[in-house]
Amino acid sequence: MKVPLLDIKQQNQLLRKQIEAAIGRVLDTNAFILGDEVEALESELAEFCQVKTAIACASGSDALLLAMMALGVGQDDEVITTPFSFFATASAIARLGAKPVFADINPDTFNIEPDDLESKISPRTKAIEPVHLYGQCAEMDKIMEIAESNKIAVIEDAAQAIGALYKGKQAGSIGHIGCFSFYPSKNLGGMGDGGFMTTNDPETAARLKSLRVHGARERYFHDYIGINSRLDGFQGAVIRTKLPYLNDWTNRRRQNAETYQRLFNEAGLSERIKTPVEIECNFHIYNQFVIRVPALRDRLRAYLAENEIGTDIYYPIPLHLQKCFEYLGYREGDLPESERAAKEVLALPVYPELTNSQIEYVVSKITEFFKMKA
Repeated sequence: MKVPLLDIKQQNQLLRKQIEAAIGRVLDTNAFILGDEVEALESELAEFCQVKTAIACASGSDALLLAMMALGVGQDDEVITTPFSFFATASAIARLGAKPVFADINPDTFNIEPDDLESKISPRTKAIEPVHLYGQCAEMDKIMEIAESNKIAVIEDAAQAIGALYKGKQAGSIGHIGCFSFYPSKNLGGMGDGGFMTTNDPETAARLKSLRVHGARERYFHDYIGINSRLDGFQGAVIRTKLPYLNDWTNRRRQNAETYQRLFNEAGLSERIKTPVEIECNFHIYNQFVIRVPALRDRLRAYLAENEIGTDIYYPIPLHLQKCFEYLGYREGDLPESERAAKEVLALPVYPELTNSQIEYVVSKITEFFKMKA
């Protein structure tokens, strides 16, 4: 049996006629950059995310960069974030001449540890950037309390977390700005790059809208030095087509995660792997279903590949140990939980169209592997 890590084709084929009709609307209007489809999408996203304003842009990476720009992050500032994340989390900071400061993660959730975060605050700290990794929110109450007591802005990197809840609040609605991605592998993915930002502050919203079009408040009148980061009409139309299905897809992901948990428990593998931990106050959307394999992770992955089961490692090298960040002076051992996670994590297929028989096959092959290694 073949089980890919992700099967985007199934989802897109099911919606093919609707997507083609949506693309046709853009062809009819020639609104290829921003336009009515993107404006309508922004309104729908704001409602979904429980915020006043959503602002679309060209990618999730740009969303983070624009958020930093809107909050005035610049030369010699510091932004505290996690080293266990996708590269864009830290690159947005460095591109503006600011310094990424890394705090370690909670080993259960893989999200930034608030106590370690607090210890990294300095007079130069301009913002805190928690990441809601794999689809589960960071401890936002503690993070917001720390931020407010130190008068520091919070940018939520929610690229993997659209629809995730923290104490009933949507990811991206708690901090000053939320940042999301429409990369095709995301729970709400487009057919190319795309992203958006959320905020409840009208002034911040206006600045973000301006910054994405070269800092212009109207054509040829520039209040800021911005960038070119506009969502195209085709992506807006495609994502609008998919948005009504998102809650159903999320529920299917959660059902798949529950099936994995049950089957792993029945297989008695608790000493060989650790399954995801969902904190009680959270609603996890499982952008990824990530297990920890304290020993033999890479050999298990190779065995699964031999049996046509797709997996991936998010992320094999924490950001503080990346070559491009050598100048920051971090050394191996500085952030032990992030480093340990990088050696143990393994993402398994969890997409909505995954069948129970496919999940059973994945678990059976993992069980088979460890029986051979007993």
